[in-house]
Amino acid sequence: MYRHLERRLVEHLRGFLHRTYGLGIANIVVEQPPRIEFGEYALPIAFELARKLRKAPRKIAEEIVAGVAAIPGFEKLEVAGGGYINVRVSRAELAKAIATDQSPAAEVPPGKVLVEHSSINPNKAAHIGHLRNAILGDTFVRLLRFAGTEVDVQNYIDNTGVQVADVVVGFLRCVNYKRSFASAEKLPYIKSFIEQHIAQPRFDYYCWDLYARVSQWYEEDKANLQARAATLHSIEEGNNETAAIADLISVAVLNRHLETMDRLDIEYDFLPRESEILHLHFWDAAFSKLKEAGVLNYETEGKNKGCWVMRRAGTAKPLTTGDTEDTGSAEEGYDDPVSFSPERISEEDQKVIVRSNGTVGYVGKDIAYHMWKFGLLGRDFGYRKFYRYPNAHDCWISTTDGEKDHPHFGDVAEIYNVIDARQSEAQNTVIEALRGLGHGEAADRYTHFSYEMVALTPRCAAELGYNLSEEDKARSWIEVSGRKGFGVKADDLLDALITSARKEVDARHPELSEPERAGIATQIAIGALRYFMLKFTKPSVIAFDFKDALSFEGDTGPYAQYAVVRASNIFRKGGFDPDAFCRDAARQVSTEDFAKYLTGESGHDIWELWLAAAKTSYIVSQSIATTEPAYLAKHTFQLAQLFNTFYHRYPILSEADEGRKKFLLATAAVVRRELIRVLAAMGISVPPVM
Repeated sequence: MYRHLERRLVEHLRGFLHRTYGLGIANIVVEQPPRIEFGEYALPIAFELARKLRKAPRKIAEEIVAGVAAIPGFEKLEVAGGGYINVRVSRAELAKAIATDQSPAAEVPPGKVLVEHSSINPNKAAHIGHLRNAILGDTFVRLLRFAGTEVDVQNYIDNTGVQVADVVVGFLRCVNYKRSFASAEKLPYIKSFIEQHIAQPRFDYYCWDLYARVSQWYEEDKANLQARAATLHSIEEGNNETAAIADLISVAVLNRHLETMDRLDIEYDFLPRESEILHLHFWDAAFSKLKEAGVLNYETEGKNKGCWVMRRAGTAKPLTTGDTEDTGSAEEGYDDPVSFSPERISEEDQKVIVRSNGTVGYVGKDIAYHMWKFGLLGRDFGYRKFYRYPNAHDCWISTTDGEKDHPHFGDVAEIYNVIDARQSEAQNTVIEALRGLGHGEAADRYTHFSYEMVALTPRCAAELGYNLSEEDKARSWIEVSGRKGFGVKADDLLDALITSARKEVDARHPELSEPERAGIATQIAIGALRYFMLKFTKPSVIAFDFKDALSFEGDTGPYAQYAVVRASNIFRKGGFDPDAFCRDAARQVSTEDFAKYLTGESGHDIWELWLAAAKTSYIVSQSIATTEPAYLAKHTFQLAQLFNTFYHRYPILSEADEGRKKFLLATAAVVRRELIRVLAAMGISVPPVM
């Protein structure tokens, strides 16, 4: 409702400026006064118009205030200072609308939005950094759906990349560090091993250690890297024993990843795999289009000889381009390379898309994948059901053939890719490839949802059992490294948070049953983790710490959850159903009482709480427009803070005046409703007690 009133204000002001001054102002800035008693909106428009109209800002402000007709829902406009215009709403009308949960229909852009997040390499257990990605992505999906947008959620599975190849190398070369296999023993042995380790000890945990061991093996002798190259080539080629082993490993790890994310109530609709991008010839189709459009060049000399390259995103094109000479035949399997080389790109500006041995880099496969996302490839995946969530939602996976009856994926209007900041160049390369192919509109609707890494505080690392040097202990944060085996597995982190929360719940509520205490501890722990990951702006490096995340005080998930529990307790003690009272609040409190109790000194304080409760949709829209969920976390904290001040200041149930008591109950009910909504938009549920 707050956002709706703002739009109404802007429309009336724009109409006045056009009628009076003949000005068409596209963007009218609306601010908030520094104090609630000054009004709900502030307009600096007079300062912007001073030069155009050759008048003092205050004079312009006075003309606007005098000339703008009455605006429904608003009380008045006032000139302030040197030319600001403060705008006051009709508090009673707005409070009534908030109480009745009036929400004007949102303007939803046509078409479906695709959000890709998590995209964890299926080679080892998920870690704390993956949790930031998944929580950011899942929250953004919830925000879009809150706003009425149709969303597909995809989790890209790179099952043919270097990381999977390294674990395959580990099984073939490093398992038990000395084991060797006859060729016929490899596949059944690894299949049996996976079946034995799928639960305890967990297979994804085993791969975590093996991945680190393989990295050490490469360091011991650089010649060992030849095993990686050969394995990677076999996996990409497919239809061989190495590829079958890679598929066994990646599927087993993927199942564990989905189980981990399900603990956080994170779901996916579709799991596109890189193997199908290759085997269904997505890349071949994209490759032909890229060559034809001149986006790719074949290098016949220099360090990238024999490679297909494109210009790195952000590098300048040369002032002149020369004709190329036919210096030889193309790489086997590719047509005349030189006919697709309209310009020479300096070596430092080259991004290798296809290596000289014929294997495709991940950026090349990513280009093909994103062409499919926008419906620009002319090909599609096969689909089969892969994973069913407890709520009966099915997650599909790509195959080469698949089931006939499946949802329609791809061919979307807009894309958001939740990928960390280190992948900015690769993301920009895909965008530039789309532009080079002539799909500028698609490129404009491709958003890299970038974020920074998650590290650990030294205290957190020590609590998790890592040995720290004195130098490490003095750092503000410690970076994790999967290749070195140093980091926090996602499930270990969740288990530790639940254990810590359980101690607090057991101490506070010994009267509850064991399952009840376990459920409450889980809700608190997940709320703490999700909120902690969301409250930092995306460009911030997060230094995770158990104590900070689980605190019941300050800017934390438990603090916001506790505000809802407090509000619920008011109604429980008073014998009211909070949801029913909230639905009936507008009938319980008259417009006259709203006007009466929302004025004066105490009225300003309570009105600030009502106004904050009115901003849910406004903040959601802001978070979507800026791809910054931290705004929603900040709003949640502020709303919880305001409510806790209200809770301590006004003893609702002992209020003697029945009219005022109903008004205070209505205030608690409305704020409780909005806190539950904003927490749900962050994937956080509220326990019955804390």
